[in-house]
Parts: sequence; C-alpha cells; structure tokens
Amino acid sequence: MNLQDWLNHCERLHPKTIEMGLERVAQVAEAMGLRFDCPVVTVAGTNGKGSTCAMLESVYRHAGYKTGLYTSPHLVYFQERCCINGQPVAEADLLAHFAKVEAFRSEITLSYFEFTSLALFSCLASAHLDVVILEVGLGGRLDAVNVIDTDCAVITSVDLDHMELLGPDRESIGAEKAGIMRAEKPVVISDPSPPDSLLKHAAGLHAEVWQVMKDVQFSGDNQQWTWRGHGRTYSGLAYPALRGANQLVNAAGVIAVMEAMRSQLPVTAQAIRAGLSTVTWPGRFQLLPGQPAIVLDVAHNPHAAAALAHNLDAMGFFPRTHAVVGAMADKDVAGLLRRLMPLVECWYFCDLPTPRAASAKDLKEVWQTFKPPTTASASLHKGPSEAVHEALLAADPADRILVFGSFFTVGGVLQHGIEGRLPAASST
Repeated sequence: MNLQDWLNHCERLHPKTIEMGLERVAQVAEAMGLRFDCPVVTVAGTNGKGSTCAMLESVYRHAGYKTGLYTSPHLVYFQERCCINGQPVAEADLLAHFAKVEAFRSEITLSYFEFTSLALFSCLASAHLDVVILEVGLGGRLDAVNVIDTDCAVITSVDLDHMELLGPDRESIGAEKAGIMRAEKPVVISDPSPPDSLLKHAAGLHAEVWQVMKDVQFSGDNQQWTWRGHGRTYSGLAYPALRGANQLVNAAGVIAVMEAMRSQLPVTAQAIRAGLSTVTWPGRFQLLPGQPAIVLDVAHNPHAAAALAHNLDAMGFFPRTHAVVGAMADKDVAGLLRRLMPLVECWYFCDLPTPRAASAKDLKEVWQTFKPPTTASASLHKGPSEAVHEALLAADPADRILVFGSFFTVGGVLQHGIEGRLPAASST
C-alpha cells in the first residue's frame, strides 16, 4: 500500500469524521508502546497555533536541536503534517508506521485523524529527536494529540469556534483547551485576556504559569522589540518574519516557552533572534511579491477574520480589494464575511473539493443578506484556482487580491500555483 492507499483506508475505517475522546486512541498508543524520549511542547488554541508551532520549531532548530513538528491540517500534501528538522518526511518513510498502527489497533475503529496522528507520532518517536512540538487539532482535553503527555503546554487565543463540540462560550472552550496541561508542568498562555477556566485549571494543577501581558511583557518601535519576563530581558529583537500584528503576541509566548524549558533545552539569544527572523509558515497572511498584491490567509472563523481585517488595514490604500472565498458549511460563514465586508469590493465565491464545504452559491446567498452596496460585485467559481484567475483578469496592478476562508481555499491556490507569481507546490 502506498500513502494514498493508507489515507483512503483511514477515511473508510470509522463512521464519523470527528469523534471526541481518548479511550480508543490511548488503547492503541499503549499497545504500540508509543512514547517520546525527549521533551514535548503541546500547543492548543483557536487561532495562532500553527504560527506558534512554526516559531518554536525554528528557534529550537537554530539552537542546534533536532526537531520534530506535528501540525494539522495540511495545506497541499499530507506529509506537511510531520516535519523533521524543518523538512516534511518522505512518503516512503511513513508507510511502516501506518502499518504499525493497523497491526496494533486490532478491532478498534479509529477516525482518520486518530489513525494518522498515531502513525505520525510513531514516525517522530523513531527519529531520535531532541524536542517534539505537537499542534492540537480540535479543543485539547479530548483531542487525540492529548494522548501524549507534554512537558510544556501552550494555549494561544481562545475564541468561539467548533462550539457544537467544545461548548457555547469562551469559558467552556477554555476548559477544553486547558485539558492539555499537566500537573506541575509549565503553562504558557498567549491569550492576553484568557477565560478564567484556563487560569483555574492551571492553579489546580500547581502549574507554573507564564501569561502574556501579565507575567510576560513586550514593547517595540518601528525597528525592533523587547521581551521581559521572570527576571530576564531580551532586547533588540527583530520582528517575526511572519506577517501580522498578532504574531508579536505569539512570539512573546514562544520566548516564554524557551524560558520555561531552559533547564531541559537551553537556548541562546542569538538562536531566538535567528529563529524568529527566518521562520516561514505558508498561508498565514502570506504576501506574494509583484502586482497586484496577493494575500493568502487561512482565516476561517470570525476571530481570525478580525485579525485579518486589521492586518489588511495596516497594508495601506488599494483602489479595490478582490476576495476569493471558500469556506466550510459548519463554520460561522456570516461572521467570517461580516468582518471583511467593509474592505472588499469584488467577491469571487468558490466551491471546494470536500463534502464539508459550503457551495459557492450558498456563500453568495449569505453575502447578499448583508445588502452589499450596488458598486460591489460577486461571481461563482468551481474552485480557488479558477477564482484567482478571474480576479487577476479583473484586477488593476494597484489593486489587491485576498484568498481566505479555509485551508482548502489557500491550499488549492498553493497546489496549482499562479502563473508568473507562484510555482505549483511540490510533494518533495
């Protein structure tokens, strides 16, 4: 079986796409003898998880450590979910680990996410790493990633998303994300205004808390920034290479992890500077060179869309903004579009290649409920690449094109590329 055969098998194995709970996945992990012989950092949150993981990995790699990184979902190719020393693992190197999960699961039915996560954890555990960084898929307490004990928990932002599974408000969602914490282990909270449920859970575990804007402070000017916390200061830091004002909050949390884990993984100031200034993470307010300006962002909930709108405002004046949008039907599509309505003149709604997606027609109908001005336009397209092509034909060089709404939307553009602007993605 090749990798695609295994992925097809994983999709057919379990009747539900998402099933919360650790009992089944923990049984298989125990049977496999799955464990890491190095420190583990686990990152949960509504938004900012992936960027935080990317910065953590970059800093530790620049410090000379052999790093493992697990993230989800992927943008183009499945192998992106598992990186060793900054590079996705080869397809051939994953096959034995899928076979191992299959051999040890016996009669237990695992979801796609559970099966693939165990296979990727097995791959990382066999790689003799110095540090592993794990991104939680959904929530925290009952997510398959939580089957791995962490040495440092990181909670980024907490906002309203997946409410049907995590709860109706920030307090409920915060309680779910707090589930990745471990007793007497450090906890970094990057959300400047965290729900009380996070802080109460940390206190109950006697965890060492590093809260951004309380225990950790940062400030900066147009050229550089400074981090302060627990008696240590880093000054003259270059801004993170990832764009967006919210990335500085994420970076402050990343340095807090470095300090909290210093006894196990000492890191120099130079490694922090180099790691933050060179980090890359596609699809997170990614600006392509050339004209018209093209911005790719996987923002797929109102909280992320608000940050995106703020970052777009900071770019300056553009005569027109063209927006290519595809989104999942189970998301708050109205809230997602509402945030961008004041900034966009031309809309290109597109279908996406998954049953979970809202159709382009459905997206346009939601947009029309906001009674857009008569000067606004909207069109329907079969996919993101087709929509971007039409936007490029309609846009003037001074305009701006935004691609957002889902990993599938941005991933579709990255996979096929944009002629003259962005090469098609490579699987190697």
